[in-house]
Amino acid sequence: MKKSRTGSSGGEARACAALATAQLPLPLLHILADTRTAFFGLCLEAGQQVLTTMMEGDRTQLCGPPHIPDSQRRAYRHGQARGEVTLGGRRILVPRLRVRSRDGTELALPSFAYAAARDPLDAHTLAALAVGVSTRAYGRTLDPLPAGRTEHAITKSSVSRRFVALTQARLTTWLAQPLDTLDVRVILIDGLHFRDHIILLALGIAADGHKHVLALREGTTENATVCKAMLTDLRERGLDLDRPTLFIVDGGTGLRKAIREHCGRAALVHRCQIHKARNVLDHLPEAMRPRIGRALEEAYALPDAALAERRLTQLAAGLERTHPGAAASLREGLAETLTLQRLGVTGALYRTLRSTNAIENLNGLVGHFVRNVRCWRDGGMLVRWIAAGLHDAQRRFRRVRGYGEIPALVRVLDHHHVDTKKEVA
Repeated sequence: MKKSRTGSSGGEARACAALATAQLPLPLLHILADTRTAFFGLCLEAGQQVLTTMMEGDRTQLCGPPHIPDSQRRAYRHGQARGEVTLGGRRILVPRLRVRSRDGTELALPSFAYAAARDPLDAHTLAALAVGVSTRAYGRTLDPLPAGRTEHAITKSSVSRRFVALTQARLTTWLAQPLDTLDVRVILIDGLHFRDHIILLALGIAADGHKHVLALREGTTENATVCKAMLTDLRERGLDLDRPTLFIVDGGTGLRKAIREHCGRAALVHRCQIHKARNVLDHLPEAMRPRIGRALEEAYALPDAALAERRLTQLAAGLERTHPGAAASLREGLAETLTLQRLGVTGALYRTLRSTNAIENLNGLVGHFVRNVRCWRDGGMLVRWIAAGLHDAQRRFRRVRGYGEIPALVRVLDHHHVDTKKEVA
């Protein structure tokens, strides 16, 4: 028998997805001469017809086919009303088909609920402001609607209110995000200097080399209360500060005090060498700064901590008679500026961790994000904008240089902690 190419007529029918068919009358080409408005108007008209067809399909599933009596129907058609949907960064008016249950309750149509969702509008607003569009110019960046169509949510006040609500919600969610899943063993803490405010920022480096913004507070590293509040928040959100952790700090007294109280002997503190050199040079006349700066760099470049400490001590002794302020600044916390050498950190990872530049580099990114703001009403507004800028910058974070050496650093930290426990015992 010859085999059929079309299959048996008695076979089971294949299941197919439900389709909604819409007839779209296309205008003549000469009608589309104004490509800036007419073509977008065509897309708008086509989209509206497709949405109406989809809503009618939802209505048919709830109410059954129209004009056919059905005593078992769960709902009935209830005409239409004016509704708003999101399109291209704005809200526009469209007819909304209505359905009511047999007890008179309004029922939502899934297709309209999807089209009316504000998530695309929120995402478009955040993306526009992130690339520098001002709230006043927001409407001018959108494709113009055909004449006679009404649009909403594009005025300066609407965009501003939406951005405030979005950034406040994001800030609240971000600062409450659990940290127990992060394997962070290196934490950099420094202040972002912005206008008349300083935002204290904690940046964590995980074992795989990825950076994570952990927390931010308005205040300085000299304020022990602010620093304690930040570390308490990190611990409450699940970050394990009882494990041996390396802190890279700028040398603020309040911050070092808070670290000692919260982490005890589990914390190793490395003072930023760039901050230390800057503080020393500030005590010197301009003519001496290049020579002393080179001497500091040469000492900090030595891999042997003992040798580097001798060089720095000799340098301080040489400055003692003529510039005692610079000598005292160099001696203060000198040992903590050589923590990385004592841990055996070298190469690219040493260049990454020797300073808090990873945080200071965010200053430029945040400054670019907020460049259109001319009037800062209060500190809360500043924190919201900086948090939004940090969130935007975090999407472009790359792994730190020398991340391949972090596992070796973690082993050294654990071994050092064990030795410290034995000494105490």
